[in-house]
Amino acid sequence: MKFTEDHEWLNVEGDLVVVGITEHASTQLGDVVFVELPEPETQVSKGDEIVVIESVKAASDIAAPVDGEIVEVNDALADNPGLVNEDAMGSAWFFKMKVEDMSQLDAFMSEDEYNDMVE
Repeated sequence: MKFTEDHEWLNVEGDLVVVGITEHASTQLGDVVFVELPEPETQVSKGDEIVVIESVKAASDIAAPVDGEIVEVNDALADNPGLVNEDAMGSAWFFKMKVEDMSQLDAFMSEDEYNDMVE
C-alpha cells in the first residue's frame, strides 16, 4: 500500500489501483452521511476533485492521486456511506482505476512514513 499526504491509500491489484481514505481521515471526518463517486470510464488527471464526502462535521473532496481512468466504483457506499467509518482501509474503497504510468506511485509514502506524518 501507498499513502498520500491527503490521507488517501492506494493498493495495487494487478493492473489496477484501488483508492480509499485512511482510518485517520475517516476519524477526522466524523460520521460519514453521503459519498458521491465518479462515473466509471471517467478519465482523470492527478489533482482532479472526483469524490465528494459529506459528514456530520464537514464536506470534503477527494482528488485523483494519479492520472488514469476510473474503471469501477464502490456502489455499496451510496447505500451505506457509514461504511467509510466502519472499514475505511478495506470494504470502503472508493474507486478502482487503470493508471497510465505506475511509476507515479513511487512518489507516495509507505505505511510507516504515513504513520510518522500523522503522529
